[in-house]
Amino acid sequence: MPGGMTRKGLMFVISSPSGAGKTTIARELLEHEPELEMSVSMTTRPQRAGEVEGRDYFFVDQATFDATVQAGGLLEHATVFGNSYGTPVAPVDAALSAGKDVLFDVDWQGAQQMRQRRKSDIVSVFILPPSAEELERRLTTRGRDPEEVVRQRMAKAADEMSHYDAYDFVVVNDDVSRCLAEVRAILHAERVRIDRQPYLSDFVEGLSGPYAASAS
Repeated sequence: MPGGMTRKGLMFVISSPSGAGKTTIARELLEHEPELEMSVSMTTRPQRAGEVEGRDYFFVDQATFDATVQAGGLLEHATVFGNSYGTPVAPVDAALSAGKDVLFDVDWQGAQQMRQRRKSDIVSVFILPPSAEELERRLTTRGRDPEEVVRQRMAKAADEMSHYDAYDFVVVNDDVSRCLAEVRAILHAERVRIDRQPYLSDFVEGLSGPYAASAS
């Protein structure tokens, strides 16, 4: 972009069922896209060994979390296994104003909450597995979950995938490298939308200069 001019950052939402490769894609994006940073959630969950305040989560008590919700300070929030999680507005807005893009790893419900509040800022991508059989194989070969848990995850995946049409883009992850390339292409294209380049009017006027009058 032109020197000294800052584009408007975007909120880049990636969702997928467990096992479809979202975590791998997100990690690769953060490694290869220096203008992209990960959103840090607020939670009432106890801080675990090795976790860093402000890097892994913003750890708060329930009263603080509830007050933040009431004040409109969260883009989205949910309760999971008795703990509250949400996305603070302030650090996201600071990043967007500085021309940074913010990556969000949320489910379809979180993505919908965010879209209701900030529709013009959001670009959302849903990642699908190449087949149900491949998704089940990936979940099974992790070796971490018993068969019953895998069945539960597959049922949850079916529900999540039924909401694919709530997203701007859908990418099938049958090859990680190709899937990553497609997701990066979406990010790059969205960065140069006219409404994310507020400096364009002045820039084009400067390029035209004295020739504009003679052309008319």
